Amino acid sequence: MTDSQAPEKTGTTPTAGTNPLAPAPTGVRTAADVVTPQLVAHLTKGVVGSGRTANHTPFTGEKLADLPESTPEDVEKAFAAARAAQQVWAQVPVRERAAVLLRFHDLVLERQAEVLDLIQLEAGKARLYAHEEVQAVAVAARHYGRKAPAYLRPKRHTGAMPTLTKVTELRHPRGVVGQIAPWNYPLELSVGDALPAFVAGNAVVMKPDTETCLTALWARDLLIEAGLPAEVFQVVIGEGPVIGPEVVRHADYVSFTGSTRTGREVAQGAAARLVGVSLELGGKNAMLVLDDADIEKAAAGAIRACFSSAGQICISIERLYVHESVADAFLERFAARTRSMRLGTSLAYGADMGSLVGERQLETVKRHVEEAVAKGAKVVAGGVARPDIGPYFFEPTILDGVTEPMSVCAEETFGPVVSIYRFKTDDEAIELANSTPYGLNSSVWTKDGRRGREIAARLRTGTVNVNEGYAAAYGSVQSPMGGMKDSGLGRRHGSEGILKYTEAQTVAQQRLLPMAPSLGMDDEKYAEFMSRSLRLMKAFRFR
Repeated sequence: MTDSQAPEKTGTTPTAGTNPLAPAPTGVRTAADVVTPQLVAHLTKGVVGSGRTANHTPFTGEKLADLPESTPEDVEKAFAAARAAQQVWAQVPVRERAAVLLRFHDLVLERQAEVLDLIQLEAGKARLYAHEEVQAVAVAARHYGRKAPAYLRPKRHTGAMPTLTKVTELRHPRGVVGQIAPWNYPLELSVGDALPAFVAGNAVVMKPDTETCLTALWARDLLIEAGLPAEVFQVVIGEGPVIGPEVVRHADYVSFTGSTRTGREVAQGAAARLVGVSLELGGKNAMLVLDDADIEKAAAGAIRACFSSAGQICISIERLYVHESVADAFLERFAARTRSMRLGTSLAYGADMGSLVGERQLETVKRHVEEAVAKGAKVVAGGVARPDIGPYFFEPTILDGVTEPMSVCAEETFGPVVSIYRFKTDDEAIELANSTPYGLNSSVWTKDGRRGREIAARLRTGTVNVNEGYAAAYGSVQSPMGGMKDSGLGRRHGSEGILKYTEAQTVAQQRLLPMAPSLGMDDEKYAEFMSRSLRLMKAFRFR
């Protein structure tokens, strides 16, 4: 496997006084070309932090930038500033708040070259999958920019006594949302989740992962340019075990994406304060290739499903169940495509896969593969680290013969490793796919759409993709996305993705007659009157 092709030639050489966010120089761009002291100073000027820390690029392991580090006291200050700003922001008409998102949409697409370099350098991914984040954020901004007024408008409901009880449902912002964002999708899983919170009238205090915080700070800068008041969007940077609990301690609602173990701790902290929480957690996602699947398309789809962002995506596929009648043909095509994948570090389109994010991820991947091989599994493709490309590179890997005692069978790997299993019947495949404590995403491949949808309805995952790995469901932002079982609580996208950031309030106005005996009725007459009324309401199909 070789490095990717020469980088794209975009942008111009920055000069004194130019925009610090402008694209890096043409030619072969390095981290030093992109992450300049001027850029770091510009992006971090809004961070509440009295200490110092740093982040690094997975491509080389070298330091990218010196950064401000927040203390618990800094977190408290950030929430105080956000809380004051939120009260003003909540009074801005919802259509004006939504217009900020639509302007942000345009800015992200116009200036994507800036953030693509940052995503690659911070997360180590291939440029195509950095662009996947740009797509996802633009889609979310467009959706909530257009639909938020409808999601949030007052709604009329039938009252207890039709015509006599006028009922309106109102939606109020929760206040200040505490968001803890992960490293693997530093644009989409930071600002992408914050957008509906902002348009609902909330402020956000975000703790991005330190290693990928420049991407989140870039998005903050663009949102401010689009019209978001700067104080409404606060960022704190620091170690998760130190700063994360402080965010939970001060928030009016908590949004968390990360591991199931940490998600349980976040949920416990929120529950102790009786504040709401949404959690997108781990997954051990399954892909089912049925006996009538188009094998070529399924093999190509499996590459995307298993190895996008080096498998470091909570909805990627780690278990691949193939009908025994097509298993050999599928595996031959899938393995050939896997072996031909290009690994690379250049800031350009062309590489098929980038790096793991760091030493811990690399060690987990190596441990899962080595243990499986030691216990009898066979490496069909990949299976080795590639330090010749970068310190944390690992080849996309297919394992066959994986059995229950092996860690890779049940534990989330969160890397470019997939295990192949064979099945005889649809019922067996469904049972195997569901035999995990996780329930985030799954995939079904078949030429029969109806059959695929019927099987999908029996899979216990929050999203199911038929003839795609994960992007079809995730990109359909009018529909909810999230996990069942140990994969989380709550949903992003659609109405649930914005209404979770609001408090529902029912306002009921009683007119003419009270909800009590009146017009000379005693208690018994009133009870008889209400009983007749209830029967009539059922007969006339009131809801």
